[in-house]
Amino acid sequence: MSRHVFLTGFMATGKSTVGRLLAARLRRPFLDLDDAIEAAAGRSVAEIFELEGEAGFRRRETVALQRITAGPAAVVATGGGAACHGDNLAHMRACGLVVALTAPLAVVRSRVEAATDERTRPLLARPAAEIEALYQRRISSYRQAHACVRTEDSDPALLARHIASLVERAEALPAEVLTRTSLVALSRDPYPVIVAEGALDNLGTWLGRVLVGQRVTRVAVVSDSNVAPLYADRVCRALATAGFDTSVHVVPAGEHTKSFAELSRLVDGLVQAGLDRRSLMVAVGGGVVGDLAGFAAACLYRGIACVQVPTSLLAMVDAAIGGKTGIDIAAGKNLVGAFWQPRLVAADPGALTTLPARERRAAFGEVIKYALLDGEELYATAAALAPAMSPADSLSAPPAELAEAILRCAAIKSWIVTRDEREETGERALLNLGHTVGHAIEAARAYDGILHGEAVALGLIAACRVSARLGLCDQELEARVAETVRHAGLDADLDRWLHDIGPRLLDFIGTDKKRAGQRLGFVTVRAVGDCGVTEIELGELARILLP
Repeated sequence: MSRHVFLTGFMATGKSTVGRLLAARLRRPFLDLDDAIEAAAGRSVAEIFELEGEAGFRRRETVALQRITAGPAAVVATGGGAACHGDNLAHMRACGLVVALTAPLAVVRSRVEAATDERTRPLLARPAAEIEALYQRRISSYRQAHACVRTEDSDPALLARHIASLVERAEALPAEVLTRTSLVALSRDPYPVIVAEGALDNLGTWLGRVLVGQRVTRVAVVSDSNVAPLYADRVCRALATAGFDTSVHVVPAGEHTKSFAELSRLVDGLVQAGLDRRSLMVAVGGGVVGDLAGFAAACLYRGIACVQVPTSLLAMVDAAIGGKTGIDIAAGKNLVGAFWQPRLVAADPGALTTLPARERRAAFGEVIKYALLDGEELYATAAALAPAMSPADSLSAPPAELAEAILRCAAIKSWIVTRDEREETGERALLNLGHTVGHAIEAARAYDGILHGEAVALGLIAACRVSARLGLCDQELEARVAETVRHAGLDADLDRWLHDIGPRLLDFIGTDKKRAGQRLGFVTVRAVGDCGVTEIELGELARILLP
């Protein structure tokens, strides 16, 4: 069924230009939300701002949006602030596909400077610093769109064609599923990330819609010795109902499974089970299973299709999304691997009821990471959820707020991966916030006695400390993050860990994939929602962390 397509994003990202081309391609009417506001008011946007202020304009904007969504399916270009006010974004997500057109601030600024007509863009009258601040405030809302599309390196016609392919993918999903979906909108093989109760039981149906027209000869369900007894049969039943022929392959649970030995054993088993180049791998489990099975899919027959079905909180918010796969070696974590994007990620929050309490608490470190990357709204949600993560018993049911936080984190990662699939622009490096020190702590303990999320939580505190010492943020941020970490039931005593590891810490940091010579690209925090990569000498990092 055809649904509305909403194009949102900051000024000068091409919403109207691309929207008209997309409407022609989809054979739907094109509507500009600002034009609809002007027609109803009988005056220009600039005049509305002057006579009624921004608050008056926003009221008119909401009314106009509701009128449009009540009509036939159309391509709608919104103003840059429409998605950031009231319930507009939620309303648009409920009525169709929301695509954010994106561009770096420098590109936006050059386009804005070339557009000098303040009568059509009242916000252009603001100083450059205010425009930059506005960009930073709005980006968190744009990340909650179903998908983002880069505009800085494609012409409008190519963008329209790409978005049309996203529309096709989105409209293959039921409307109620789309509201729980983010799209990793890669120009080649975009895929949905669905966070919804019942995902395990609906996997076959959703996969059939995603793979429509593609022949799959066999499906290998890969899980570990902890998760397989809980969910492997359930997943196989869901797949069989949709007509897929399945086999189950169980690997040992634990980080040590991410090894060449287990990779070899797994691919041998897959070949013996009759998989060929048209077969499909379904990884059911946490980050270890996702990494190992994803890497096996990337290697077997030089690449077969893969689906990620995360059952741990860590995998739902991070590891299952983005196509990073790999195994560990003695020198460090994830040093051998490949980028191999899945065809579908389906996360069922209900699976978290069987997640051990320690793993749930540990994974919350990644939730805090995404909150630091995104902004104050998500950070407030994470801080409020933290005490619910701390109890020593399992969840009887995931809090509704946790399911929403998972969806938000998945949307943020989908956004970053879309903008920087292979860490070529530097934007994906932001996902390493807390990981430089976290991975070093894990490696120093030989991945024994500390979970990944626990180490990341300590790494986040370290990132705040380093940022403050470099003069990038307030010193109080470290205490604020440490408090959230403690409320989640996690160890926040960074100094004890650093003291126990001592000078060996620098040895493990020196193997970080982001190192170039004696310098390292370290993810720093200027404020909640404002993070970046800062080049730092390894020696200086050691002096800050090991005084």
